[in-house]
Amino acid sequence: MRPILLQGHERSLTQIKFNKEGDLLFSCSKDHVINVWFAHNGERLGTYEGHNGAVWTVDIDSQSRFMVTGSADNTLRLWSVQTGKCLYWWEFPTAVKRVAWSEDDQQVVCITEQRMGHSSAVRIFNIDREGDGTNQSKEPGSMFNPIGSKATLCSFAHVPNLILMGHESGKVALFDAKTGDEVLNNERAHMDVVTDLQLSPDRSYFITSSKDKTARLHETKTLTVLKTYTTETPLNSAAIAPGKPYVLLGGGQDAMSVTTTSARQGKFETRFWHKVFEEEVGRVKGHFGPVNTWILTAVFNSIAISPKGDSYASGGEDGFVRVHHFDESYFRAKPYGDLEIEE
Repeated sequence: MRPILLQGHERSLTQIKFNKEGDLLFSCSKDHVINVWFAHNGERLGTYEGHNGAVWTVDIDSQSRFMVTGSADNTLRLWSVQTGKCLYWWEFPTAVKRVAWSEDDQQVVCITEQRMGHSSAVRIFNIDREGDGTNQSKEPGSMFNPIGSKATLCSFAHVPNLILMGHESGKVALFDAKTGDEVLNNERAHMDVVTDLQLSPDRSYFITSSKDKTARLHETKTLTVLKTYTTETPLNSAAIAPGKPYVLLGGGQDAMSVTTTSARQGKFETRFWHKVFEEEVGRVKGHFGPVNTWILTAVFNSIAISPKGDSYASGGEDGFVRVHHFDESYFRAKPYGDLEIEE
């Protein structure tokens, strides 16, 4: 499984995301730039320029018409995927750390960081999809400040009126999108910062990664922990493989912490775990420096999920994006032995 190496960023990657069809891959970085690539061959299709700070987060609607990004320049921006034009932007007191589209493409949720006396804030904007997309409202449809632990990740949950969030304390919680009330929480979902949060295609369950060296599978409705995958290094990202019973975990210690005597000197890997049996089944070497974000071909949240599931991509501290297309052996494997599982 030889990767396609994509070189288009000068600083470390912060997030990568496939569109719903899985034919386009979007990457954002601390170098202020968002790139879009053809997923099948790694050719760069275009660049989106306009942010004046690190771009922390990116998401694409289901029609691949609009893209939203959040940045350290304290703005949330709406872009035309096709033309690369910035259609509208919203400015806040602090940086935008996470953005996500609703399932029906009618809303965008974003979370701004707690800093300089400003509380962390969740804002939900109603997106006007008529015309060219430039006619947007400055004011959010709803806004609230999560109480307690600092929230850093957000997404629309299994029903439209709930927002799913991850926190620095390790908590995951569901909030009412209109009132901002905390509906349900799991205070001990993790013992350290939740670094990534990605939902299954039907949003009935989700996976989180954490600095506590674990990734966990949760039921969205109850926030019950279903499975735990324990590693020996802090994790930055986790994704669910479509069509196969695997989850992929990425992370690693900072490059500065790797000793020169280490047998794996600076080599950080993507790990494949059996989703049900909680056993590690394989590793793919790649980046120098930790894997900051990665994603399975195609759609959805921080590490996107593809209907085909025929490849995955990773982005690391080294500024490279690696796209891996699975070999035939991946599809021929029998993770349950001779037992056939019906979808």
